[in-house]
Amino acid sequence: MKTPSKSMEGAIRCDANYVPLTPISFLERSAMVYRDRLSVVYGDVQYTWRETLERCTRLASAIAQLGISSGDVVAAMAPNIPAMYELHFGVPMAGAVLCTLNVRHDSAMVSTLLRHSEAKLIFVDYQFLHIAQGAIDILSKTRTQLPLLVLIPESDPPSANISNAISRSRNLEYEGFLATGRPDFEVRRPNDEWDPISLNYTSGTTSSPKGVICSHRGAYLNSLAAALLNEMGSMPVYLWCVPMFHCNGWCLTWAVAAQGGTNVCQRNVTARGILENISRHKVTHFGGAPTVLNMIINATASELRPLPGKVVVMTGGAPPPSHVLFKMEELGFNVTHAYGLTETYGPGTVCTWKPEWNSLPREAQAKIKARQGLHHLGLEEIDIKDPVTMKSVPPDAKTMGEVMFRGNTVMNGYLKDSKATQDAFNGGWFRSGDLGVKHPDGYIELKDRSKDIIISGGENISTIEVESVIFGHPAVLEAAVVGRPDDYWGETPCAFVKLKDGYSVSAEEIIKFCKEHLPHYMAPRTVFFEDLPKTSTGKAQKFVLREKAKAMGSLTNKSFSKL
Repeated sequence: MKTPSKSMEGAIRCDANYVPLTPISFLERSAMVYRDRLSVVYGDVQYTWRETLERCTRLASAIAQLGISSGDVVAAMAPNIPAMYELHFGVPMAGAVLCTLNVRHDSAMVSTLLRHSEAKLIFVDYQFLHIAQGAIDILSKTRTQLPLLVLIPESDPPSANISNAISRSRNLEYEGFLATGRPDFEVRRPNDEWDPISLNYTSGTTSSPKGVICSHRGAYLNSLAAALLNEMGSMPVYLWCVPMFHCNGWCLTWAVAAQGGTNVCQRNVTARGILENISRHKVTHFGGAPTVLNMIINATASELRPLPGKVVVMTGGAPPPSHVLFKMEELGFNVTHAYGLTETYGPGTVCTWKPEWNSLPREAQAKIKARQGLHHLGLEEIDIKDPVTMKSVPPDAKTMGEVMFRGNTVMNGYLKDSKATQDAFNGGWFRSGDLGVKHPDGYIELKDRSKDIIISGGENISTIEVESVIFGHPAVLEAAVVGRPDDYWGETPCAFVKLKDGYSVSAEEIIKFCKEHLPHYMAPRTVFFEDLPKTSTGKAQKFVLREKAKAMGSLTNKSFSKL
């Protein structure tokens, strides 16, 4: 029980000393400090920070003129293009809540999310217009109020094909919509910093997506923390590889504005595109899941370019194999490993590097860098706890528990799901559902999702550990491991592997390689070669793979199988 604090005589809270925190202030400041510096670059399109503030103000005004009220949800379905960046400011400047949708969703899922969020308006990139229109067609058969649609064309002015699409569908067009807005619109700032700024649906690696409510306060704090853990000084050049629709681009949408940086946008993420943009725009920072890093280390000789200077890469979304980190460092990139969830606004921890580790062998350094580290400055605390007793596990790097967070950059809750919210916050901590261990220095290391851990013959097998070893095989490009039902062992590890182009290897060779680097019981018993189903952030959709493994049935038939 907290003791009520005693206020000091003479202290008052007023407009002079208390203003609700909001990332909107980052844009307003940068438009003054960095007014003529480039804010956004996308092919031939370039804007300065002064122009970006004006465009976002017009956007907010145009949204408000449609009758969108404070707290209403405005959806967006677009890749990393300038309009998507502007929506991260324009929507909250109208007092509305931004809901960025995964561009990999089909019409059925988009219709579900539009209905659940009660979105009044949706901005859609031309590439995904058919998905959005399909979703609206589905909604039209229900009693749901249909959202208005604003189409974002690829070019400005829009091409004949896009103009035809606009006229046929009677949709509004983005630039024309902006032109209806007023540059002197009075920005609707939050009355309370705990007011929602965004609604982010989880990526659905374990089940159907949940709507995560994020506040202006949490976004403000996590943006500053993201800038710090990225070692981002003033005027960085940030290349957009992380989808802006995922955790609002790990809050870097707002963090880059805070530092007056340049946002280098790209519609598609390829090794060639990343390396060309780094060279052309002298990129200083970018982020990406381990799959993006994997793409870079497997780039062809013709795609590789000398780095223009120091390039800091923040990786997260899935635990990076040490082999991938090692190769990135060899190419000259400075990799920072962060970890978090949609419920923690993206990055919640950082594996802060210590100088004494520089003398360790490179392989040992990569293994340390693959750890999740400790909470960043925006969070209060992270711990590994027994989910039943809520006691902290010993820092022995062996005892497994659940990763739990506490602090100001944890979500407000799940939209329209009080039970899920209460369950997630049970015990005064946010329960992540991730399993991990604590090292003697306090740094945490993920071992698995609680639903992904394999229990074979009574032994817990970390799929992350097995995947990391498989990644070390020279022929392997991607790998994911799940449990396959087994009549004797309960479960056995089953690996799904994608090979690098031009390589050929058998399942037996992969299994032999694993047995040489792991205890035998941890080695996969079955290996299948195929493309992996993934979420928008590059995480393998293990629930899909688990269903495949389950359909295969038991490997053994109630008989003893020697490992």
